[in-house]
Amino acid sequence: MRVPFNRVASRTAVDSARSTLAALTVSVGTVGLAAAAARPGLLALVDQHAAAVRDSLDGDRQPLTAAALAGYAEGVRAAALEHGWAPPDGSVDWSEPDWLLTRLLAVCALARSLDPA
Repeated sequence: MRVPFNRVASRTAVDSARSTLAALTVSVGTVGLAAAAARPGLLALVDQHAAAVRDSLDGDRQPLTAAALAGYAEGVRAAALEHGWAPPDGSVDWSEPDWLLTRLLAVCALARSLDPA
């Protein structure tokens, strides 16, 4: 059975996006979302950032996808690195996270809400 090229490319793109989001979840999301669950102020901040990400990706008009979220996260991270930001060496102090980590945590929260399909 032959698989059309565009279906193969799409599957590869989906796998790549999911891999990017999984790596982000491991590095930031798991611990950060647990901290947000325990800190109402952090949770509110993450919700605000998630709304801004959704707005940036036109999420009110079209469903968010893993590819859109992964691309957004990679773009924000790349821009931050170009401007001298460095990922934290050790654990993150979630009582005062920087803007970038909060934004990436919001991406993790949004990714969690996607359909697993």
